[in-house]
Amino acid sequence: MTRNMGIVDRALRVIAAALLIYAALVLPMLGHGILHWLALAVAAIFLLTSVVGNCPLYSLVGLKTCRDC
Repeated sequence: MTRNMGIVDRALRVIAAALLIYAALVLPMLGHGILHWLALAVAAIFLLTSVVGNCPLYSLVGLKTCRDC
């Protein structure tokens, strides 16, 4: 699998994932309903794509945010 995500993109996804996890686990407005699980699922996807360095949606669209790939 080739990389299609740059370092800045990956870092922003990790930050967004951390904020979503915080919102899901700490903020009472999400509770334990569908928004809670949706926030955790999106955070997991963001973390997974950041670690791998490949976003399937970017591949479909033909977008690359890295300079050397």
